[in-house]
Amino acid sequence: MEGRAPGHWRLPAPRALALAVWRRNARVWRRLVVSNLLFHFGEPVLYLLGLGFGLGRFIGEMDGIDYFAFLASGLVASSAMMSASYEGIYSAYTRMVPQKTYDGMLATPLEVDDIVAGEMLWCATKGCISGGSILLVASLLGAVSGAEALLCLPLLLLVGLAFAGPALAMSAVSPSYDFFSYYLTLVITPMFILCGVFYPVTSLPDVVQQAVLALPLTHAVALVRPLATGAPVEHAFAHLAVLAGFAAAGFYVSVALVRRRFVV
Repeated sequence: MEGRAPGHWRLPAPRALALAVWRRNARVWRRLVVSNLLFHFGEPVLYLLGLGFGLGRFIGEMDGIDYFAFLASGLVASSAMMSASYEGIYSAYTRMVPQKTYDGMLATPLEVDDIVAGEMLWCATKGCISGGSILLVASLLGAVSGAEALLCLPLLLLVGLAFAGPALAMSAVSPSYDFFSYYLTLVITPMFILCGVFYPVTSLPDVVQQAVLALPLTHAVALVRPLATGAPVEHAFAHLAVLAGFAAAGFYVSVALVRRRFVV
C-alpha cells in the first residue's frame, strides 16, 4: 500500500465524462422527486414558519433585519449545506458500497476522477434545488425581495460544492452508515447552530467567532443573507475564495480517498 500512496494523491484530472455521472444521478432522482423534495424541503420550512413567525414576533429585528427575513436567508444557505452533505454521504455511499454502482462505472471508460467530479456536481445541484426551494417559499411569504436574490442560485451551487467534497471524503473512508453520525454530529450540526443561521456570529465569544470564521457555512450565510435581503455584500471575494478553497480541497481529498478505496 505504501508504494501505491503517491498514485492516490496525484492531482485529479476530470473529463467531460463526469457529466454522464451527473445525468445518471439526475435520472434516478426524477423517479423519487416528491419524496426527495419533501425530505430536504419540509424541515427548513417548519423552521421558517415556526421560528420565523413564532419567535420572530418577540424578537422583531436582528442585526438591522426583520427576524423572519434574517432566518429565511440563513436557512437558504444551510439547506444547501444539508442537502449537498446528505447526498454526498448517504446517497453516494449507497452507490459506492451496497449497490456497487462505482464498480460498474469503473468498468466503462469512466475513471475515479470523473466519477467524483460528477458526484460533486450532482451534490451541488441538489444543494441548489433545496436552497432555491426555501428561497422561493421565503419570497412568496414576503421575506425576500429584489432581483439580487436571484444571484443566490449560482452561489448555492458553489456552496453545494464546498460541502460535497468533505461529504464524499467521509463516504470514501466510512465502514458503514453508522459512521456518518460522527460527521453529522461533530461537523454539520455545530455549523448549523453556530455559523449565523439563527443569530449573528458577532454575538458569540471572540474565540468562538475566530473558530467559526474557518467554517464554510459562515461564509455562505455572509453572502446569501445580503443578497436575499437587499443589503450590501461585504468582503464578497474573501467569502467566495473560502468556499472555492473548500470545494477544491474537498475534491482533491475525496478523489484520493476514493482511489484508495478502489485501489486505483
